[in-house]
Amino acid sequence: MKQTYCNPLDLGYRYQHMKEGPRVAGFREGADPTLVFFKGKYYLFVSMSAGFWYSDDLLHWEFHADPDLLIYDYAPDVRQVGEYLYFCASRKGQNCPILRSKDPLHEPFEEVSAPFAFWDPDLFQDDDGRVYLYWGCSNTTPIWGVEMDPETMMPIGEKKELIFGQEETLGYERPGDNGVVNREASVVYQALKKHYNPATGKLEFPPEMQHIPGMSTDDLAAMFFAVGKPYIEGAYMTKHNGTYYLQYACPGTQYNTYADGVYTSDSPLGPFTLQASNPFSAVPGGFMTGAGHGSTIADRYGNYWHAATMRISVNHDFERRVGLFPAGFDRDGVLFCNQNFADYPHRMPDGPIDAACWQPEWMLLSYRKPATASSTAAGSDPVLAVNETCRDWWSAGSAAPGQWLCVDLEKEQDVRAIQVNLADEGVVVDFPADSYGDARKTRHIELQPQISRYTVETSLDGATWTARETVARECSNGYYEYPEGIRARYVRVTGGELPYGQTLRISGLRVFGNGDGDKPARARASAVRVSPLDGKVHWQHLEDAQGCNVRYGIAPDKLYYSWLVYGADEVNLSTLVAGQTYYVCVDSFNENGITTGEIIRMEG
Repeated sequence: MKQTYCNPLDLGYRYQHMKEGPRVAGFREGADPTLVFFKGKYYLFVSMSAGFWYSDDLLHWEFHADPDLLIYDYAPDVRQVGEYLYFCASRKGQNCPILRSKDPLHEPFEEVSAPFAFWDPDLFQDDDGRVYLYWGCSNTTPIWGVEMDPETMMPIGEKKELIFGQEETLGYERPGDNGVVNREASVVYQALKKHYNPATGKLEFPPEMQHIPGMSTDDLAAMFFAVGKPYIEGAYMTKHNGTYYLQYACPGTQYNTYADGVYTSDSPLGPFTLQASNPFSAVPGGFMTGAGHGSTIADRYGNYWHAATMRISVNHDFERRVGLFPAGFDRDGVLFCNQNFADYPHRMPDGPIDAACWQPEWMLLSYRKPATASSTAAGSDPVLAVNETCRDWWSAGSAAPGQWLCVDLEKEQDVRAIQVNLADEGVVVDFPADSYGDARKTRHIELQPQISRYTVETSLDGATWTARETVARECSNGYYEYPEGIRARYVRVTGGELPYGQTLRISGLRVFGNGDGDKPARARASAVRVSPLDGKVHWQHLEDAQGCNVRYGIAPDKLYYSWLVYGADEVNLSTLVAGQTYYVCVDSFNENGITTGEIIRMEG
């Protein structure tokens, strides 16, 4: 039975089909996860899923379809209040319903109230029984909070402004990959800049744009002028030892620096103070980046976990997946995530753990190893399946079943897990106009499971093959574990019938196990503050390393951030907080293990 998991989680992510004017896109999406432990089971609610997942152990997930559960409302929030599980989600321009169920697997959710319009909600019940609602998703307005009547689920008193963006002093809030702000890269900016009149400094819209359903021209203008400012969104409240930890996401889901920050208070409605160690959840480097808009809960053993959104964002900004990370509170009450090697296999505990000390279960055996294929489409290459980025891929040259990709590990290895990450490209499917279910009639959620069929085989000599997996399920990020180990040199994936008749495309054929050679030499590193929000870390080139994991933080014992770097000898840490001192440790790694570096103080 499976004992480990690997991010992104192996879930049956549903296809979304978008028609936004001339822009047409099909992609799989899973985002904004809310994780809850309710009556002995874990429930995972994810945007645009037309249902939810449930589990007894956070490891083996089953899907429960529920297409009637407000499936076109974004960012579902679920919380226990009394004996009920309450549900609400985002519905701009209309009052948002709040529903509840005593047994989500067997009883429908029933509406309790529809208090007002909100986006990215989070309902929280305090120890004294009082209930609060937090919400907000904008680059112009804050995270809000208000007390709610637990009986009627209607607001009590006035809403309060709790968190505003501070991109001038918080490096991790700057929108753009690696913190580089690029207005021209914004879809909103590109779509609206033709309406900008520099003489008046205003947007001037033609008559046909005056009556867009659910969107006024004032809304469009506000979006245009706010391009380059971070989205502050995805509120989530966790209480620990009498302190309220209000979490929020920034700067935008499409960036590798998508993260969750946290403010603290001794009161559920503030005032709130920025935690010195921030962001507390961020995965800017590695195969699958991004770790924002999530939820933080304790499991049945008292261990904390943070579920968050990871990004692909190639076919559409909202092409996303779900990640799960161990979290905790240190002796000073600092909320942190352990995201070292965040997309490597990790063992699921069956008791209490020290989250700060977690290491990957196995190392990566397939990085930059020779890869061959049955055929290759123009502009593609098999090496793109082993280069540790999910944002490009190898594509077969034909959509016919039987196309294959093979990685040569170059010697017989102890293989313990294989992850097969499928990619989508150019998915365009026509659906009836009335099937587009969101308010603007731009989005269609595919309710029918789209099955991926493929086989995974291993070989010692490249001639005789042993079938390890025969896959036929809704699966884009399949993860297969072999706890007793497989002796293999070659790993091959052969495609069968794929969703919508697609060609076999693989963004990551990732093979994990135990290397039997030497660990890399220790990295000799230097770290310099190059601006209030940026730090440059450099290390000498290591021939025997796959890369380096740069850990950094506000104290030598609080190196809670990490930036996984392949194929380079430096990185710009663009997530720093102005005025904050930082310490850095550069750990080198290869398929044989990790060599811990020396902790140094960032200069400047």
